[in-house]
Amino acid sequence: MTARRSPTVRKRRLAAELRRLRKECGLTREQVAERIGCAPVTITRIETGQSGARVGEVSLMLEVYDVTGDEREALLQVAKDARKRGWWHQYSGTMPSWFQVYVGLEGEAALVQDYQSEVVPGILQTEEYARATYLAEAVVPSEEEIDRQINLRMERQARLLEAEDAPDMWFVINEAAIRRQVGGRATMRGQLESLLQLSRRPNVTLQVLPFTAGAHPAMQGGFTILGFPEPADPATVYVEYRRGSLYLEKPDEVDSYVLIFNHLRAQASGREQSRSLITSSIQAIN
Repeated sequence: MTARRSPTVRKRRLAAELRRLRKECGLTREQVAERIGCAPVTITRIETGQSGARVGEVSLMLEVYDVTGDEREALLQVAKDARKRGWWHQYSGTMPSWFQVYVGLEGEAALVQDYQSEVVPGILQTEEYARATYLAEAVVPSEEEIDRQINLRMERQARLLEAEDAPDMWFVINEAAIRRQVGGRATMRGQLESLLQLSRRPNVTLQVLPFTAGAHPAMQGGFTILGFPEPADPATVYVEYRRGSLYLEKPDEVDSYVLIFNHLRAQASGREQSRSLITSSIQAIN
């Protein structure tokens, strides 16, 4: 796999830098819009990452902010990179727009910290297990749609686990997720055996939060924390719900979830004990 570069991350970085430069100049969005000849809503969308900025627009904005030299060239390059299509664009008809953002961010993360309470994390699922989860939906997708969703999931898995610069990934899984027989005995056995193999990868840490741990701070549901290699890219917490998702970036919001994850790691079984729990779940199926 080649190095992972995400236009989503570039767009977010560009938005943050342009917002910072405008504020340092003491200008309003309306003032900037008037100077470069666009609507104020265009500046808002660029600064919030809702839409990609054209390189020409960025060039004009940098002139207003009196940015020159290497800094200007670097930001223009970021703008060019942000306009490129990510590998996942081929699945755009399959993914809702809010999840495309997540895949884009995930693609350049250096650290992934994930907690799931009822299901094996998507990035660790086997094809058979993933198919069983789709078939359990209240409204079952078409066979073609399920195939596309699974292909996307398998490609995400390969890119995150097999890339030369694969991120460090730390998973805490509730014991309920390894006990529930999703897809029947054979499917669940295959999924658990796959978890054992994945848990031995050098960039993967897998812990099981046992029932005996009792109450814990994440009883409201799962979440994912994405950390990035560049200081300019703030960590993001991703929380998915039935018809959408939340992206939390404010330092106090991220810190609160990091604290929760640290508590989960402390309450969960260690790596070897977690493997023993998974093995016992396999044996219980036989």
